[in-house]
Amino acid sequence: MSPGIPRSEEKTRRSMDGSLDHSLGRGVEAEGPPPLRNYIFFTIFTCFCPAWPINIVALVFSMMSQSSYDNEDYDGSQRLGRKALHMGIASLIIGLLIIMIFCIVHFTTNPI
Repeated sequence: MSPGIPRSEEKTRRSMDGSLDHSLGRGVEAEGPPPLRNYIFFTIFTCFCPAWPINIVALVFSMMSQSSYDNEDYDGSQRLGRKALHMGIASLIIGLLIIMIFCIVHFTTNPI
């Protein structure tokens, strides 16, 4: 804390004309669209898991997220992208469980 500066003005800066700048270093100009997060590569990867109905739905949500982003519906795109991510994670977990159960059943019932 600098001596002589009140605590309330400690985090503000003065601009060139002397007015206080309350942006605290954040960009003042308008930002562009948010980044696209449709998780398309993850959902394509989960299509190789044996939980096919769920990973197909995740892939559809991912494609719908891309379509919403192209139509400049950024909130809808983020919502559909999150759904694609959650469905992809569920598909991956279910697929790994199916593979583990198959291996356990296969190696415990058949002699080596």
